Amino acid sequence: MNLDDLLFTVSVKPDEEVHIKIKDQAVCRDKCKEQDRPCTYVCPARVYFFSEEEQKIIVSYERCLEDGACYVACPYDNIDWRFPRGGSGVSYKFG
Repeated sequence: MNLDDLLFTVSVKPDEEVHIKIKDQAVCRDKCKEQDRPCTYVCPARVYFFSEEEQKIIVSYERCLEDGACYVACPYDNIDWRFPRGGSGVSYKFG
């Protein structure tokens, strides 16, 4: 089974309250470009996207699988990440 097939088996109930925020967009725009913005490629759910047009990271928090990869991979500790509030978040079909 490939990654896209596995992601299809995951159910997410998004929290109305955002649980992932970029602390400072200027860090992503100016400093992190040298590291190729790891959050945009380490996240298996593709929560992060750098918009060249807007010159900022777009965060689709409602897709988050709560694995914390983005938080660990950010070389500048620029992601404010926490679990969604109770009753919200990810449910795995196979475990």
